[in-house]
Amino acid sequence: MDATVRFRLFKDYLFKLMVVLFACIMLVPLLLILFYIVKNGIAVINWEFLTSLPKPMGELGGGIANAIVGTTMLIIVASVIAVPVGIAAGIYLSENRVGRLPGAVRLCMEILQGVPSIVIGIIAYIWIVISMGTFSALSGGAALAIMMLPVIVRATEETLKLIPENLREASLALGVPYSRTVLKVIMPAGITGILTGILLGVARIAGETAPLLFTAFGSPFMNLNIFKPVDSLPLLVFNYATSPYPEWHAMAWGASFVLVVFVLGINFFAKVIAKKWKVRF
Repeated sequence: MDATVRFRLFKDYLFKLMVVLFACIMLVPLLLILFYIVKNGIAVINWEFLTSLPKPMGELGGGIANAIVGTTMLIIVASVIAVPVGIAAGIYLSENRVGRLPGAVRLCMEILQGVPSIVIGIIAYIWIVISMGTFSALSGGAALAIMMLPVIVRATEETLKLIPENLREASLALGVPYSRTVLKVIMPAGITGILTGILLGVARIAGETAPLLFTAFGSPFMNLNIFKPVDSLPLLVFNYATSPYPEWHAMAWGASFVLVVFVLGINFFAKVIAKKWKVRF
């Protein structure tokens, strides 16, 4: 083996080593964050913490049940708003790949994905909170739905683009109307990819705080009315972490642990579905 070949092999080995090194460096912040959250948060977790309401300062105990219920309500409201609109827009973009209107819709989705969340919160405050005259889970869910929309649209579009064209042609050749072909043949074939996009959208909004400061606002009480203020895990973490009370700091760590486990669980589930989808196509 001459010197030139050995030098090229050395450069190849050095490049692979650098890639592995940078990948490991990238994991360090994530591992440190998870370590501190688990270290400080898991000690607070118990059944009472998950099922009871917050108690006034000075009283022992208390939990985050209202924040868990509020987070669930906000995600449901956001999903009800964003999922049908996002899937419909994704179908339109996959069926109309060129043209001014599809190009404009894609551009709007890209811009919307880059808009800061606090700006979306202000817009929802102006549109909904001021109109209703009160903070509410509905306004918070609407703000989160706007943030969730680009993820669902992009996932639906890219999934349906991967559906084999002969599947569509076979359906149309049998005399099936175009609308039924899309709804009964194309969409079911790509349902796992669309589901993945929905789950990733939920994971995207689950930890958002800024929009909720202007919309859901937060509440220490258990509330199931979407037209009233509700608490959420990100809001609770923000309010308790910025308080001067050590007991509330501990509760903020516990809520952070619950929130991280929830988001990681959704991401893991989405990866499992995405893996099955890739095998299928």
